Amino acid sequence: MKTRPVGSLNTPGRRSSWWPRLKVSDDAFGSFAEASARFMGTAQFLVWMSLFVAGWIIVNTVAPGFFHDDFPFQLLTLILSIQASYAAPLILLAQNRQEARDRVGLTRDRETAAQTRADMDFLAREIASLRMRINSFPTRDFVRAELRALLAELERSDSPAASNRGPEL
Repeated sequence: MKTRPVGSLNTPGRRSSWWPRLKVSDDAFGSFAEASARFMGTAQFLVWMSLFVAGWIIVNTVAPGFFHDDFPFQLLTLILSIQASYAAPLILLAQNRQEARDRVGLTRDRETAAQTRADMDFLAREIASLRMRINSFPTRDFVRAELRALLAELERSDSPAASNRGPEL
């Protein structure tokens, strides 16, 4: 089966366009969306937007011929609608990117927690084995008692009555 060139005229579904294709990296657009969403979530944005709307209303009320936008302020409504229609997808895109970052962070945290748990289990086993070994060591009191018994035995063997008896077998 022959494959046709991608841009050929006889390929169905392909249209040549007079407009060049705009290629924007996902990361660049995502960081733009995050910056926009971050700015739209500030008090500064609300203040500037309120000043813009108030200024628009004042200018069109005082000098109605300046923007030709009379009382229902249809042009202002259109501008705010366009702004909202772009703001919503930008905010959603920023949220999706944050969710992906959170998911990666959560996975990394789970892996770290699992490794930490394995390390703690290993250390607990090591401490238990050290405790068992330490319990098999003689205590200070036991060593002292044994030394006293040996000293007493040596004192008995060095006494004059023991030397008359002869060697013990």
